[in-house]
Amino acid sequence: MDAIISFFTTLEPESIFTALGVIFLLTLSAFFSGSETALTAASRVRMHSLEKDGDKRASLVSKLLGDRERLLGALLLGNNLVNILATALTSALMVKLFGDAGVAIATGVMTLLVLIFAEVLPKTYAITQPDAAAVKVARPVSFIVAIFAPIVLAVQAIVGAVLRIFGVDSDASPWSALDEIRGAVDLGHQEGDVAKSARDRLLGALELGDLTVEDVMIHRKNLIMIDAEAPADEIVKQVLSSGHTRIPIWKEKRENIIGVLHVKDMLKAMAKTAGDYNQIDFIKISREPWFVPETTSAVSQLRMFRQKHSHFALTVDEYGALMGVITLEDIIEEIVGDIQDEHDGVHDDLTAYKDGSVIVKGDMPVRDLNRARDWALPDDEAVTIAGLVIHDAQTIPDEGRVYSFHGYRFEILTRKANQITRLKVSKTFAPDSKG
Repeated sequence: MDAIISFFTTLEPESIFTALGVIFLLTLSAFFSGSETALTAASRVRMHSLEKDGDKRASLVSKLLGDRERLLGALLLGNNLVNILATALTSALMVKLFGDAGVAIATGVMTLLVLIFAEVLPKTYAITQPDAAAVKVARPVSFIVAIFAPIVLAVQAIVGAVLRIFGVDSDASPWSALDEIRGAVDLGHQEGDVAKSARDRLLGALELGDLTVEDVMIHRKNLIMIDAEAPADEIVKQVLSSGHTRIPIWKEKRENIIGVLHVKDMLKAMAKTAGDYNQIDFIKISREPWFVPETTSAVSQLRMFRQKHSHFALTVDEYGALMGVITLEDIIEEIVGDIQDEHDGVHDDLTAYKDGSVIVKGDMPVRDLNRARDWALPDDEAVTIAGLVIHDAQTIPDEGRVYSFHGYRFEILTRKANQITRLKVSKTFAPDSKG
């Protein structure tokens, strides 16, 4: 410390003012660097919350973050101005003190000073508590942004013109707010802050908007339906053994749905007839069927269920052909996972083994397998595991065939007619191939 004081006492007043100017400029550089880090790392959600609580500085931060390009332009402009000016003054001072060697000395000294005190130190502080730092610098940064606004706008125009020459759209952003939330939830799970069950529920709610009724519905081959012309005691027996509350009724052919029988309506009719099944007109007590297109979004269907106070609808394709059934429970399960009551049987859609492989039914949805195993099988082109294999193999494979797609190995275990019923799936990082 004495050596530094001694050094400054030997300097001329002009050189002392120059040195003090360099120190001041380095302080400004640290401010610009720290502000840039704090504001870019600040949580917009946290700022929004503080803003609702009446924090005016948080409101300024939100306003600054609303135009990041202008904010960064002003801070970078200020940072470069003070760094270049500080370097120029230091070079002049060192040349005056040490002659031609002063340029090299000034380069080394300024590199260390800028790196340590104007970059690493302020940015390290800002990144450790970005929200608090962002609130502190909001007012002066807002003033700086306003002062540099004309220059920044001119720079933005030049940058935009240069990018357009190379075919780059500077206004395009591939990330949406939902993408950021998905990424934050998934990262929280990987870091151990968010449990898998909580992550699945959150992502399920976010991804519901991407699903259609076709992705969620129960396919017609798995439907339990009642023949309206069957004997009364057989109808009652089938209803009670199904475990379902609502069952479609068909007449003449299975695709001709004429109503939906509700168990409560059947029990009321049985009470009125003192248990005499033969006196019940099952067609008359059935409710009018509600048909919806399979291309309806899951969110829209959920909203319609609420509006109509109904839990059950039949899905049809563009030609009006019956494709399946969609229930309120099916949509809710996409968020909370499988819901089973005391009447549901044991599901064996998936059997896991210690080597990481699983045995699954062919009609198991790809999303359900991904959720159960934390896998990333694509579900854009096919709803079920069997559908995914058929889509990628471009054929209906025979039993025993093995395929590798998307980093996973698929072995066909059983096939009935044109339907793959059971598969063995395991994760592998081998190149995709067809066996």
